[in-house]
Amino acid sequence: MPPLLLLRDIHLTFGGTPLLEGAEMSVSEGERLCLVGRNGSGKSTLMKIASGEIEADDGERFLQPGATLRYLSQEPDLTGFDTVVDYVRDGLEAGDDPKRANVLLDMLGLTDAGDPATLSGGEARRAALARALAPQPDILLLDEPTNHLDLPVIEWLEEELSSIRSALVLISHDRRFLENLSQATLWINQGRTHRIYRGFTHFEAWREKFLETEAIERHKLDRKIAAETDWLHKGVTARRKRNMGRLRALINLRAKRRTDRGPTGVVNMVASEAEISGKRVCQAKEISKSYGERSIVDGFSILIARGDRVGIVGPNGVGKTTLLKLLTGEVKPDLGHIRLGKNLEIENLDQQRKTLDPADTLARALTGGGDKLTINGETRHVIGYMKDFLFTPNQARTPVTVLSGGERGRIMLARAFAKPSNLLVLDEPTNDLDLETLDLLQELLAEYAGTVLLVSHDRDFLDRVVTSVVASEGDGRWIEYSGGYSDMLAQRGSDLIPEKQDTKPARKKKNADPRGQSAPKSKKRLTFKDQHALDTLPGRIEELQAEIEILRKTLADPDLFSKNPQKFDASAKELQKAETDLAAEEERWLELELKREALESS
Repeated sequence: MPPLLLLRDIHLTFGGTPLLEGAEMSVSEGERLCLVGRNGSGKSTLMKIASGEIEADDGERFLQPGATLRYLSQEPDLTGFDTVVDYVRDGLEAGDDPKRANVLLDMLGLTDAGDPATLSGGEARRAALARALAPQPDILLLDEPTNHLDLPVIEWLEEELSSIRSALVLISHDRRFLENLSQATLWINQGRTHRIYRGFTHFEAWREKFLETEAIERHKLDRKIAAETDWLHKGVTARRKRNMGRLRALINLRAKRRTDRGPTGVVNMVASEAEISGKRVCQAKEISKSYGERSIVDGFSILIARGDRVGIVGPNGVGKTTLLKLLTGEVKPDLGHIRLGKNLEIENLDQQRKTLDPADTLARALTGGGDKLTINGETRHVIGYMKDFLFTPNQARTPVTVLSGGERGRIMLARAFAKPSNLLVLDEPTNDLDLETLDLLQELLAEYAGTVLLVSHDRDFLDRVVTSVVASEGDGRWIEYSGGYSDMLAQRGSDLIPEKQDTKPARKKKNADPRGQSAPKSKKRLTFKDQHALDTLPGRIEELQAEIEILRKTLADPDLFSKNPQKFDASAKELQKAETDLAAEEERWLELELKREALESS
């Protein structure tokens, strides 16, 4: 079957620098393809070429006649429309159901009659997503579709995309989203594309093998160039006709090596650590917070100890950032009290990046002035520190305002990690970061000696980083679950509750009894896996004890060894294994029981 969309030998140069050098893409009917690569590798540019929005310098673009295509860009244009629903319906084909536009807008939390000119950047992207989805085209090109979506809507979007007939090309930094939807992977590396006919789940292992092979080939090329150069310098008469072919080959080898960009660098993240904090970082007891008639937090309690990594999740607008500010003492509760630990050095990374002055240069944004900064007692020049976060020396004087979202995200990380801290407060730190940088951020947080409070919509990131999840249960109620995001879902038995339109009246503060009106005190719980083990281990222990008793009776026969030495040896080995297994299972049960008691008493 011929492809619906085909890009062949695509070349594009920006400002004299080649971005795409022979890139290719093929999309067949119903195919689910994820497009991956480092920030700046050309993913969005290739998507724009595929959509027809921009034209390549060279190469071929073919779209099957009659095939419908919709493209979600990162910066949609809603000008010229009176209402949001008009904008969405404008993308429908003849015969499409216009009511689908209303349904999609409702699912994405937008008002049909809203004025497009008043929408925020995130709301405009959600409107553009509704416009792309509404006609259910033959091909959907989606560039970061989960940006500005909360977890319930991301999970709804996954179900929606899984159920439609459209072929998909996805760009996303959300690993779980790519793993759940992709069937093939297209990787852009050094301007070229490499395709594997398997989903994103298998991509990273394949990429590591590819890079290892590439490094070996590059080493072989360097050795060959060195050998041929040595031949040339030793005075062999290269001018002779019979040696001109070898000389030309050397020239070609050198040209190939010059055009080889080499492996892309990786961010070198090191967090500057302050003195160790007290064992208790934060203890909140029956805290409540309301704004007007809206209850944001209602009777919430938690104990956060040194070394904990606590994730906060919930729909947009439910109050995650407010809860974060309550737990760090930035906002005072209306009821209840919060006790912060000793020696806390708090460093914040806000999702809006409001602390970045657009007029600042990159270097000034990192140092505040001057050309040096101190990391863990070591004085670093700003240029060297910039390189750790993949900025070139030429970018030192670049204004922040012209940097990409991913670059601004790296600046915020560089600033946060440069300051001594023992409590990191991260509000959506994964926005605009590529997958490789996310990996390194996860490693840094895992090795960080302090405590982490984290708000994120990235399910995979939460699973890899946090030790417990605080989830919104609606109407200002929050409950802490032990483990990551997947553990939280297993314990709850359901997905997160979308934000309700109606709000709960705020509680009266005068003469209020917080304990009498609060929701049940939230407690840490065992993960689903640990709870299952705790429930099943007693039965397993009993089975092993019964097996050991039988084996001991068998071996107690004084004539067994002389009559049947093989059975004696086999029984003795079985007994030894059963006793070892019993000791391990009893130790495991004891550890889990102690853990359960500690969690329930916290």
